[in-house]
Amino acid sequence: MQQQTSRASMRPFLLLWSTQSLSQLGSAMTSFALIIWAYGQTGSALSTALLTVCSYAPYVCLSVFAGALCDRWDKKTVMLASDSFAALCTAAVLVLSFGGGLRVWHLYAINMLTGLMNTVQQPASDVAVSLLVPPQYYQKAGGLRYFSNSLTGILTPVLAAALLGFGGLPVVLVADLATFFVAFATLLWGIRLPGVPAKNKKSGAGVLAEAAEGLRYLKQKRGILHLILFLALINFTASMYNAALTPMLLSRQGGGQQVLGLVNAVTGAATLVGSLLASTLPAPKNRVRVVLNTLLFSMGTENFILALGRGAPAWCVGAALGWVGIPLMGANLDVLLRGNVPLEIQGRVFAARNTLQFFTIPLGNLAGGVLVDRVFEPLMAAQSAASPFVTLVGAGKGSGAALLFLVLGAVGLLTCVLFRFDKPLRALGQQDGRG
Repeated sequence: MQQQTSRASMRPFLLLWSTQSLSQLGSAMTSFALIIWAYGQTGSALSTALLTVCSYAPYVCLSVFAGALCDRWDKKTVMLASDSFAALCTAAVLVLSFGGGLRVWHLYAINMLTGLMNTVQQPASDVAVSLLVPPQYYQKAGGLRYFSNSLTGILTPVLAAALLGFGGLPVVLVADLATFFVAFATLLWGIRLPGVPAKNKKSGAGVLAEAAEGLRYLKQKRGILHLILFLALINFTASMYNAALTPMLLSRQGGGQQVLGLVNAVTGAATLVGSLLASTLPAPKNRVRVVLNTLLFSMGTENFILALGRGAPAWCVGAALGWVGIPLMGANLDVLLRGNVPLEIQGRVFAARNTLQFFTIPLGNLAGGVLVDRVFEPLMAAQSAASPFVTLVGAGKGSGAALLFLVLGAVGLLTCVLFRFDKPLRALGQQDGRG
């Protein structure tokens, strides 16, 4: 009886999660195809990194204000409007690609517009999960969300490559739009989102005052704030990794589009395994320690194996080790945040978190692209065959990106080790150790 009750309580979330995941798969296929298209047009790591920079720049700059608006507005309406705008952007790319007029700068402009809409869509989506999921199932819900992310990672390169081979970029874009319509119709007619109780809603305060409230809350909760700052540093390192990965795998000897797709698929499979663990494992004694240890393992394995490996098998092993623990980290982080932030201010607090935690992503992508194109690739091109750098990471195009991975591995390890001694973080772990 209790099991049937738990299933019934999770049914609205499962419906939202499954259809939004389908739409996420369509969007991921489009992103994958456009990155390959943009790199084929320019041959520059910086040009592809700028796609992410344009997506995140408006997101991190305006997110703290959008969170205050999100707390005022109906969450379902915000999600429907944001998804519709993203679909219009995809349709615009489709029209441009049909006429042969698509240019890389078009993608920069469209990514900035979709990033702007994500500033309100993301906190609305996060609060929607809190509204639909009972607190005792937060970790399970977090695991399921990572499960869908990992399944998307597995399917994206396979399906995108198949659709690209069948009909080129327009077919991928049409598939993306089809998944959007399924998710939109389900959210519009099939899901009822509970409202935040009226007694908990703020009235009379301006948007700036409510945005400041989210920042003040984080300032008071030093453990949560230090956790977010730690993740901001990790995101800076990880986004440089993202900027360097595609150019390295496409340009190194033994690489190419098929290898890039294979490594992405292995990444998805590893996160799939990790998400299953996150959904089924009992609550740990110390969630902060899980976050720190999983990132320490990820940073200490993947970057070094990618740098020193000389072919697809080694790169796949590195991807598997680097990503298997990430869903476990994310699920425990999700519980820490939802369990510590009152529901009525989650929109503005989560938005403030997004600004602080994710502002390093565009910076890291930009830095990664510049470092690959302007520093590490020229450095490796100037090395002799007897150079210790060549001995470590090899020679030729892509070896500079490999050398950057060595540096990122060392920086990531140092960041994780230093934050293990952070007093507010340790106190947060002991406070929430009961799960």
